[in-house]
Amino acid sequence: MTGRLAGRVAVVTGAAGGIGRAIATGLAAEGARVVVADVADGTGTVAVIEQAGGEAFCLSCDVAHDGQVQAMVATAVETYGGIDVLVNNAGISGGSSLAHELEVEVWARVLAVNLTGPFLCARAAMPYLLASGPHPDRSRGRVVNVASTYGVIGAPLAPAYCASKGGVVNLTRQLAVDYGPLGVRVNAICPGYIDTDMGGYRAGLGPAAAAVANARRESAAALQPLGRQAQADEVARVAVFLAGDDSSFMTGSIVTVDGGCTTTFNHG
Repeated sequence: MTGRLAGRVAVVTGAAGGIGRAIATGLAAEGARVVVADVADGTGTVAVIEQAGGEAFCLSCDVAHDGQVQAMVATAVETYGGIDVLVNNAGISGGSSLAHELEVEVWARVLAVNLTGPFLCARAAMPYLLASGPHPDRSRGRVVNVASTYGVIGAPLAPAYCASKGGVVNLTRQLAVDYGPLGVRVNAICPGYIDTDMGGYRAGLGPAAAAVANARRESAAALQPLGRQAQADEVARVAVFLAGDDSSFMTGSIVTVDGGCTTTFNHG
């Protein structure tokens, strides 16, 4: 542990696995006490943090439900005394469909989790982020939203996901405008092809189908400038940077972590 976030409290949604787990463990490695929030079981993430000498606890929270979000924030404050960093990572894919074939219920659920969720979490945590305390860079409260490259480009067969992540991108900018003068910085990360199983999609397939799905992603990732998928910790390091003091003059920034895929035409 380097201790660059020592004494701070971080809430990470969707932290039971994948990018969220990597971010939670990365923040803990810098000394933050971490609230691991997810609809799935987050005890594995807590165990990884504690084995490394960090401090964390987990709780269940569906970010689409305001009551659960309010309870999550209240528990975090009751346990650790405040909130300094909020990482809005929880998200779902919504499957693969043309818009006219997409069920309205699926659209509504994707928007509820991916866009309303970050709004509800920011809304509930903001009083504590604002009260996070004076700091040399004049802002200590931090929000890091995990959007997607699909929030800055159009992508095939993902109308709800693209719309939700595009909303997260501009929500990030809007919150940065309002809360920067009040001492809270708000930035977003747009991951590209990351080697995770979002929402357990591949886990729900048979071994052969899962291998085909991953091979398809690897093939598409091979066409981008860096030519591969990223590991979750490569995204987490950027999130930790945005949560820390080294990013002191950044707010409203939309940071792509995508191997260059949004810089060029992907023939896949």
